[in-house]
Amino acid sequence: MHSSLYLTGTESRSGKSAITLGMMQLLTRNMRKVAFFRPIINEPLLDDKDHDISLMLQHFKLEQEYLDTFAYTLNEARDLINSGQRNLMLENILQKFKKLQNDYDFVLCEGTDFLGKENAFEFDLNADIAANLGTPVMLVANGNTKSAEDVLQSLQLVMDQLGNKSLDVVAVVINRADLSQSERDEIVSMLKVENSPLIYALPDDPSIGKATMADVQKWLNANVIYGEKRLDALVDDYLIAAMQVEHFLEYLKKDQLIITPGDRADILLAAIASRLSANTPDISGVLLTGGITPAESVRKLIDGWTGSPVPILATESHTYRTVQLLSQLYGRIEAGDLRKINTAIGLFEKHVNAKEIGNRLLTQKSKRLTPMMFEFNLLERAKANKMRIVLAEGAEPRILQATDILLRREVADIILIGNVDDIKKKASDLGLDISRATVIDPQHAPQFEDYAATYAELRKAKGVTIEQARDKMADPTYFATMMVKKDDADGMVSGAINTTANTIRPSFEFIKTKKGCSIVSSVFLMCLKDRVLVFGDCAVNPNPTAQQLAEIALASAKTAEVFGIEPRVAMLSYSTGGSGKGADVDVVVEATKIAKEMAPDLALEGPLQYDAAIDPTVALTKLPNSKVAGKATVFIFPDLNTGNNTYKAVQRAAGAIAIGPVLQGLNKPVNDLSRGCLVPDIVNTVAITAVQAAAEKAAQ
Repeated sequence: MHSSLYLTGTESRSGKSAITLGMMQLLTRNMRKVAFFRPIINEPLLDDKDHDISLMLQHFKLEQEYLDTFAYTLNEARDLINSGQRNLMLENILQKFKKLQNDYDFVLCEGTDFLGKENAFEFDLNADIAANLGTPVMLVANGNTKSAEDVLQSLQLVMDQLGNKSLDVVAVVINRADLSQSERDEIVSMLKVENSPLIYALPDDPSIGKATMADVQKWLNANVIYGEKRLDALVDDYLIAAMQVEHFLEYLKKDQLIITPGDRADILLAAIASRLSANTPDISGVLLTGGITPAESVRKLIDGWTGSPVPILATESHTYRTVQLLSQLYGRIEAGDLRKINTAIGLFEKHVNAKEIGNRLLTQKSKRLTPMMFEFNLLERAKANKMRIVLAEGAEPRILQATDILLRREVADIILIGNVDDIKKKASDLGLDISRATVIDPQHAPQFEDYAATYAELRKAKGVTIEQARDKMADPTYFATMMVKKDDADGMVSGAINTTANTIRPSFEFIKTKKGCSIVSSVFLMCLKDRVLVFGDCAVNPNPTAQQLAEIALASAKTAEVFGIEPRVAMLSYSTGGSGKGADVDVVVEATKIAKEMAPDLALEGPLQYDAAIDPTVALTKLPNSKVAGKATVFIFPDLNTGNNTYKAVQRAAGAIAIGPVLQGLNKPVNDLSRGCLVPDIVNTVAITAVQAAAEKAAQ
């Protein structure tokens, strides 16, 4: 298998960073340890670190020292080459690369940025480095404004140049291309090359390539006078405003950045007024030049509005110099810009066949499932069988942020429950795109009366009247759960603001347990540094009987399998084998016996102490020759007190991420969130629910 890939653009502004994000995701999904390496970087302009290196290290949480991620700056490399020390430069790059190869499963290399004036020099330099590293190559070509014929000609020239260096080009990504499938197929058939690379075409998404007001602020080191929370506005064009207001307004276009001297209060106020008017295009912001800020009287007027509707920046540079600097600015994907990151990754996933690339690069997989692999596999599986997941707390900001991500990544079809106007306004205020989500207000929903009638019928033995049923269905959690019951949704997630009891009570009332299951239980998916374990039951059952404990063990093993974790089940106790006695041990012994009778082929052992279950060295002493001891993946705790405290201890002491509780045993998937959950927790829980729903449907 290949253990490295060299990703390089063929020219400037190819959108290489977006493709690198997509490739890094593909690799981390399949590899336990992935390193990022840039042999040569440009002199950093905005801070003391390279942009793409910072982006990869931060977003993918790569455990690398920054100095290990590159070898030279472009100026240093050019000086070495000009002084006749090209081979020394290549040897030092190779040495750094080989060290990473020894320490990591895969090394993704990224070429230079083509920001200088010598594109031919940089392309040849990248080709030489890739050839000396012995790594296959992925090319990123800029297809913006190019016809299919233009793309073919430029690619043929590039492939001819690389052919002379005997490079293995595994794939070509034509980025920002307006190509039909037939045009792409024609390029594939017409390209004359010995070993045909995989060729993909990605359409242009302006939201990735355009600069934001935050980019402008950083590029110019400008001061933010107003609108600090609106710096994510995209900038499509610049308008230098030096004319009278009546003429200035005639030139306005959508997403323009208005550039004007700081003493032009008339232009500033007109620009703000235009943003408030429904009859003029929405501008991105205003940039005041010359180091002049608005007078106190003007500020007082602006402060009287309910917040400035546009960001207003001020720079010390005069107007002409400011325009010169902005001409060199282009939209970049910053490490904290999750909107751009998720859009770029979503675009890559949609148009690049990961399986094809995987067949070229990755013929073997690590046996250990890391948290990042787990998360990526989880999202990939959810995307493969898109389910309808209803979120009962539709107006909660974290839920809305997660919805934006889930829709961009095409993980699931999302249904939000709550007041429609309130949800849409909150999403707009947060700058989120939830347009593809279905938003339902229970009391105004066409199915409301049907749901109420169904609930009254299901609960009539408890004396529930139709009026009481209507009250229940007005509750978003009850309504969302009934959607799942009635097959109007495939799964439900709640708990960001509701208690666990409020979240799961409706499920107990009318979703009910699966055939053969006497109880509902839960697991936490514990994402440790280098593996993912399953802990059950740490959230639902206080003191399970032996029969219930056996059921929890089997349900947890099935849950592990659903999520790609090979189940090796440890029935935990304070005793390993026959080392301890007591009623608590007897329950575990009996539960183990029942579980083995119910699933004789399952790798299951008990009673086991935690250290014997997880540590191979301890296992050799306490229970040698065991198929489970020392390598358990599923840990079944004897009671809620033990389980809940243990999962929290592991979470805090080991810095583990605890995903859950994931409910099991219900007829249909319903899952609970922690009220302290973060947006990534919600994304993962929705994906888990979607995977559970797909598994349920496949089993029917």
